[in-house]
Amino acid sequence: MAHHDPIGLISSHAGLAQLNERSRDIFRQIVESYLATGEPVGSRNISRLIAVPLSPASVRNVMADLEALGLIYAPHTSAGRLPTEIGLRFFVDALMQVGDLTEAERQSIQTQLAAVGRAQSVEAALGEALTRLSGLTRAASVVLTGKSNSRLKHIEFVRLEPERALVVLVSEDGQVENRVLVLPPGVPSSALIEATNFLNARIRGRTLAEARLELETALAHGRAELDQLTQKVIAAGLASWSGGENEDRQLIVRGHANLLEDLHALEDLERIRLLFDDLETKRGVIDLLGRAESAEGVRIFIGSENKLFSLSGSSTIIAPYRDGAGKIVGVLGVIGPTRLNYARVIPTVDYAARIVSRMLGG
Repeated sequence: MAHHDPIGLISSHAGLAQLNERSRDIFRQIVESYLATGEPVGSRNISRLIAVPLSPASVRNVMADLEALGLIYAPHTSAGRLPTEIGLRFFVDALMQVGDLTEAERQSIQTQLAAVGRAQSVEAALGEALTRLSGLTRAASVVLTGKSNSRLKHIEFVRLEPERALVVLVSEDGQVENRVLVLPPGVPSSALIEATNFLNARIRGRTLAEARLELETALAHGRAELDQLTQKVIAAGLASWSGGENEDRQLIVRGHANLLEDLHALEDLERIRLLFDDLETKRGVIDLLGRAESAEGVRIFIGSENKLFSLSGSSTIIAPYRDGAGKIVGVLGVIGPTRLNYARVIPTVDYAARIVSRMLGG
C-alpha cells in the first residue's frame, strides 16, 4: 500500500475512507464497470460516465493515484484498469450501498424456496434451497450443516473383507451414511450380528453424539453383556464416529454450471478450473465455512482473504442459519468470481438464510 498522496487524494490520518468525491466517483465507475463486464475500463470511457465532467488526462491522473494506493491495477499492457482485491474490499465496505430487498424480490425468494418445506429430509431440504439460491445468484451455492443433528433409525455392519466392514447408518429423516471400519483380527460374523442387534436396541431416536456418549458409558462401566470381540467391534465403530468436529460436518455444493457462464478469456476458464479443484477439497471448504458459524449476519471473503480460493480469485458470501431453539446449526451461501453482484447477492444470501431457518424450525 502506497503512503504518498500526490494530489490530496486522501486527507491525512483518515485512510482510504476519506477519498475525495471526484476520486470516489472515478473509483466507483471502475469497480461497477468491472462487476458488470469483467473488462478493464479506460480513462476515456470513465470521463463520459462520471458526474462531474473531467478530461481523459485528468481522469488518468486520478487513476494513477488510485493505482498508487493499491486500489486498482493495469492488467498486462492494457490502457484500462481493474480493481484489486483491496479495492474490492474497500468498495464493499465503504462505498457500496447494500439496499434491502424489495417486497417482490422477497416474494420471489420465498416462492423459490417453498419446496424446502416440502422436502422429505433435512439434507434434501438444504439441497433444494441451494439449487434455488444458485439460480437466484448465478453462482455456485454451498451449505455446511451438522450430521449429528439427525436422529438415528438403524445401523448395520456388512463384512467386506476379513478385517474390514461397511457400517451403514440410517437416520429417521432418510439420510444414509456409509463408513468403512477396520475390524480387530479374528472377528466372526456372529460378533457383527451381535454388535448390530446391541446397537439397534440403543440408538433409535438418538443423535449420533447422544448414541456415542451412551455407548461409551455402557462399555466403560461394563454394563454391556457382550463378549470381548463384539465389544471391540462396537469400540471400533465408536472410534470411526469420533473423527473430530469436521467429521460431523456435511458439505453440499450445487450450481457448478453457473460458474461456466460468461467466461471472457482462457484465463477465466483456468480460474474456474482452479475453483472446481478447490470445491473438491471439501475439508478446506468446511474449515472456511466454519469460520462464519460464530458470527452474526453475512460474512464476505474476497479472493486471497481466504487461502483456499487465493489461486482461483473467488469470493464467498455466507450467512448462518438456525434451528428452532435459535442455535446456529450451519451456514449457507454462494461462491463465485470476485466480480459477483455484491449489492444483490449479499441481501439475497441473508434473506435465504432466514427463510431456511424458518422452514427448518427457526
